[in-house]
Amino acid sequence: MDSTKKSNGFTLMELMIVVAIIGIIASIALPSYQDSVRKSRRAEAHAGLVKMQLQQEGFRMVNIAYATAIAAGANNVNDPGSDYYTFSIVTVAATVSSAYTLKAAATSGSSQAADTGCTSITIDQAGTKSPAGCW
Repeated sequence: MDSTKKSNGFTLMELMIVVAIIGIIASIALPSYQDSVRKSRRAEAHAGLVKMQLQQEGFRMVNIAYATAIAAGANNVNDPGSDYYTFSIVTVAATVSSAYTLKAAATSGSSQAADTGCTSITIDQAGTKSPAGCW
């Protein structure tokens, strides 16, 4: 009789090696994926700030001054709304050549709160964007 048997499946060792390889690949890919998601959500903040900037200029055309707060309605600066950012008008200068700063702050408790260095993004009336690396 032949003492060798034909194997039709995988051994436990082969399965453990495959599981280990998948774990290593996942541990490398997951942080990169999360970083890409954070960057794409940052684009939502950029779009909201630019929209508010255009509304500020429209408000100034009608009212001869920049808006000091977010308000609903026509000819006002409206909150663009976001699950990951809170928008605000931070400063408005009370001079004839008024100046303003708009801010998008990452909502605490959201995944954007872990966006190191980019939890607070601003733009002013001159189009100065900060922090520069977040735009």
